[in-house]
Amino acid sequence: MHLRIPSRSIAACAAALCAGSVAVAQTPTHQLDPGGRFLTASGNLEVEVAPCGGNALCGTVTKVIANHAMSRSGQVMQPADPRPALGMQLLTDFVAEPAADRQDDAAGARPREWRGRIYNRENAKHYDCVMTVNAAGDLVLRGYVGLPLFGRTQTWQRVATTPRVQEPR
Repeated sequence: MHLRIPSRSIAACAAALCAGSVAVAQTPTHQLDPGGRFLTASGNLEVEVAPCGGNALCGTVTKVIANHAMSRSGQVMQPADPRPALGMQLLTDFVAEPAADRQDDAAGARPREWRGRIYNRENAKHYDCVMTVNAAGDLVLRGYVGLPLFGRTQTWQRVATTPRVQEPR
């Protein structure tokens, strides 16, 4: 039995594959990078993720917007940690994990996952955390105790940054 595939189907598949690879190739590099400013899931804080020594990344609060509780929608949060949020480090020691499916690290492939610690101001506790960047460039953080399977995931939205205009002298 001979199976015949119409050439139009092959051409359509090839076009779809090419379009997909062009879309991936056009994804801005900054969207895959976990560095930058992000709005926390509660909308309370703006956090800047930046290098903090060696190959690690940390996230520090750069702006306080509100003080709403994560667990009780709309209520004012009574944090267990009395320190001011501004300048507080919420993400610490995030180090890139080598991707198991990556064959050539020297090719400049970006890591897909970072592991470190996240701090919860509401209960003043630190948790192990896995950080990834989604297709929109937002941070996806999964804090957990023991195994990531038993964790909680939050998405922090990337804050659009506008370049500073220098004043003429």
